[in-house]
Amino acid sequence: MPLDELRDLLERHVRLDLTTDIEGVRVCRIDHTASPVSSMSGKVLAVIARGGKRLALGDQVYDYGPGQYLVASIDLPVTGHVINAAPGHPVLGFGMTLDPTAIAELLLQAGPGDLPRSPSTARPGIAVSDAPDELLDAIVRLLRLLDRPGDRRALAPLFKREILWRLMTGEQGDVVRQIGLADSSLSHITRAVQWIRENYTRPFRVDEMAQLSGMSVSAFHRNFQAVTAMSPIQFQKHIRLQTARLLLTNSPHEITRVAHRVGYDSPSQFSREYRRLFGAPPSIDALRIRAGSENAGAALP
Repeated sequence: MPLDELRDLLERHVRLDLTTDIEGVRVCRIDHTASPVSSMSGKVLAVIARGGKRLALGDQVYDYGPGQYLVASIDLPVTGHVINAAPGHPVLGFGMTLDPTAIAELLLQAGPGDLPRSPSTARPGIAVSDAPDELLDAIVRLLRLLDRPGDRRALAPLFKREILWRLMTGEQGDVVRQIGLADSSLSHITRAVQWIRENYTRPFRVDEMAQLSGMSVSAFHRNFQAVTAMSPIQFQKHIRLQTARLLLTNSPHEITRVAHRVGYDSPSQFSREYRRLFGAPPSIDALRIRAGSENAGAALP
């Protein structure tokens, strides 16, 4: 069975930094369940071979376990942790970056009728499905190349393309195909997401973001919510607080300075919203992270 061989390959090739000798491919092993960790999802495919992971985006919660995959079509602020992990029974996962250029090339090369028609409305930025054997088999063949360095340069791009094709023609094909469409609703929302990420300390008006995205205000609201599972203001808040969390790991006692640096005028408001998102006051949460108690949760999206 592909899943059995996938587990074996993941066990043998895991590294502490999660990297592999195949560009854009990561392998993870986590031996214990940890507290939730906040991070940016990236555009990624993640497959679980053993154990499970729970991911939260806004009010949406995604659970996926053995033989299931998650795709993220846009870089989103998520909170996640592994589940069902224990010594001797670790969580094992595979991750691969989704390349918009490679997806666009496959879209151009597809013949009439090869792909279903994509909807005009935006799809959620994250989706979970059962992995068909054809997808798992392509992943296994890609990972086998870690044992065959002489074949890697020639065959890795081919197996990556096959994985993308299986995703594009699979249950979550709409989510994946929109990554490669230059004029999709996702591409328009991505402009606003990128601006907010790069200018998270600055106030903005929603009508400005709608204009940047080339949409009416109502269409922008609807599509932004569909993709990110939150409003633009909530999205900005998540980016601010995640950035603050990283800054506080180095300066756990400089809460006021960090609050101002990420765009908050009121340190008390910052502390309230920080605790609401991360479950602990900033100073306590930062010390907990420094102690290394949460490293295991961020291995894959």
